Amino acid sequence: MIITIDRAIPYWKDAFSGLGEIRPFSGRDLRKETFRDADVLIVRSITPVDSSLIEGSSVRFVAAASAGIDHIDQQYLKTRGIGFGYAPGCNANSVAEYIATALCVFASRRGWNLQEKSIAVIGVGNVGSLVEQKARAFGMDVLLCDPPLRDRTHDPKYKDFEEVLGADFLTFHVPLVKKEPYPTLHMLDRSILDGLSPNQVLINSSRGAVFSNQDLKAALQRKKIEGAVLDVWEDEPQIDYSLLDLVDIGTPHIAGSSLDGKIRATEMVCKDLHDFFGIPSPWTGDSVCPDAVIIHPEKGCTGQDAVLSVLLQAYNILNDDGNLRKLGGIVPLPDANREFDRLRSEYSFRPEFRHFIVDLYEPCVELSVIFEALGFKVRKRAVT
Repeated sequence: MIITIDRAIPYWKDAFSGLGEIRPFSGRDLRKETFRDADVLIVRSITPVDSSLIEGSSVRFVAAASAGIDHIDQQYLKTRGIGFGYAPGCNANSVAEYIATALCVFASRRGWNLQEKSIAVIGVGNVGSLVEQKARAFGMDVLLCDPPLRDRTHDPKYKDFEEVLGADFLTFHVPLVKKEPYPTLHMLDRSILDGLSPNQVLINSSRGAVFSNQDLKAALQRKKIEGAVLDVWEDEPQIDYSLLDLVDIGTPHIAGSSLDGKIRATEMVCKDLHDFFGIPSPWTGDSVCPDAVIIHPEKGCTGQDAVLSVLLQAYNILNDDGNLRKLGGIVPLPDANREFDRLRSEYSFRPEFRHFIVDLYEPCVELSVIFEALGFKVRKRAVT
């Protein structure tokens, strides 16, 4: 068996090396001659897979080590009888932890109490449902919007898009869909932005083109909204650095890049490959999970400030924001494009919150409920 795989997929050697010849390639540089006689092609979200790429090859199975699959022409694969696997939900918790951290950072900068704020979760699938849990851990008022889920379940808790647009925070967790009945391309554009108010915040960690980046930039320039958090951008890796200058937090499409999420993705596509070819005992990542780390709220911090101090120890989102900002205005295109991709492909995958034990003394013991709901392990101790 010949397996062609993106070398940026974590632990690919461990997972696939025993199955035959492995041909690693680099992200956007996949060439047909690399996999023309291959049996398997395994890609990340940056590699579109359609007839123009696959036709004329011997590929029998394609896998995407990602939760999103808008870059895969599944209909073409089906008509060709090519098997397909991907990793739905692999990075859902990682994205939810990113959102929780961003919310806390943003609230701290504005002096806001999250318990007094509302959030609209737009798209309540694998990611959105976990974002809902973490927002409720902060005591936020949570509104849910998911038209496909509403139409399928008839559950009144899922509101129309227009009904949730008054929330203080709007966070988007939808796939990129260009066709009816549920299109999401430029779901947020000038027609929506003009109806928002100056105290509202927009968050996008789904797909860059879900937001019209030009319309968002104009709204931020006009101070039409309070601010924005972007992890995804239109036309990646050639992003608009003048938009980055305007957002409160900007990161290079790494919200889902936890160690746990990447291990899950590799495990899931490995299992799909094994199932397709009838090979027993797929690889698992149990041996590469890190030991637990003990962390404490910063001395003198209480309440929301104590929560933020812990979140930034587990995941310092400000480092990712700073690394991306270093590219703006310093590195000319096309070097900036390569550097954007490098920030993603060479990213130091962060452990999820479950790998941390929050050691709590008074007066922070009362925060244990919040930390546990966010996914941390907690150790409560009395002051001696």
